[in-house]
Order: sequence, then structure tokens, then C-alpha cells
Amino acid sequence: MASPSTGRTAVLSLQLSRAHQDLRRRLADLRANLGRPRPHGGDDRLLTHCLAFCTALTNHHQGEDDGLFAQLLRERPDLAPTIANLVEDHGLITGILTRVRHLADQAAGRPDADLEAIGRELDGLAAIMDSHFGYEERAIGAALDAGVRDDGWSEPVLRFRAPRDPAP
Repeated sequence: MASPSTGRTAVLSLQLSRAHQDLRRRLADLRANLGRPRPHGGDDRLLTHCLAFCTALTNHHQGEDDGLFAQLLRERPDLAPTIANLVEDHGLITGILTRVRHLADQAAGRPDADLEAIGRELDGLAAIMDSHFGYEERAIGAALDAGVRDDGWSEPVLRFRAPRDPAP
């Protein structure tokens, strides 16, 4: 279906897959840099990175729940059980993101911060995200490519405005 902003037809399943890859990459970067020494003895860089990632993933899922999935349900009510499963996954992921934010907030500015606890949460998040994204792409990919009216849902779902890694 044509995008209202550009008028171009897009393969939405491919765009969704690319958005998921970007989120996976951001999480991998966060995990890889978790144990690295922070410049100037414990600044708030860890908190900034965690919050940027958490914001991007939260916005993506809210855009799906409020926009994409709502539109799919109007056009494809047969997908209701699948969408219910995806929304349930979003709830699980939200719980993990809440714990990550809390742990990152506690760790900010503390040289003795428990980075292992954050790492465990991020490892669990990575596993759930990978499973969730794969299921979502398989379960709704064909429906997306058949065309879904875009009433603005694509912006938060497919393009992220959360800040990238801050400059060193």
C-alpha cells in the first residue's frame, strides 16, 4: 500500500525486518559496551545508552500496539489470536525494560555498580526479542505485504527517533 507521506509502495515486511535488525544491533552494542570502563570515572553514559535503547524499543512496540496491530485487526480480524500473542510479548518485554531502566538508574555514576545484573537482564531481553521478532515477521509478514492502510503507524514502528549513542 502506498505511504501517505511519500506515495511510494513499500514492502512492509522487509521494512519491519530492518527495523527489528536495527533494534537488535542497538541492544548488541549496549551489551558489548556494558563492561567497558566509563570515561571520567562513572558518568551517566550507561544510563543514557540504556534509556535511548529502551525508548526506541518502547516506541516501536507502542506504535505496533496502537497503530499497526489496530489497523491489522480492522483489516484482518483473522489475525486476532496472533496479535494477542504479540501484545502479550510486548508486556513481557516492557517488564524487562522497566528492570533495565531501574538498574541503569541505580548504576549511574557509581563505580561499584552491579553491571552483571544489567547484563543478565539484557541477555534475557535479547533472547525474548529474537524469538518475538522472528514470530512477528513470520506471522504478519504476508498481511503487511498484501497492504495495510498506513494512518501514521509506520513512523514509530519503522523509524526510530531515539538518540543514537552519545558522543564520547
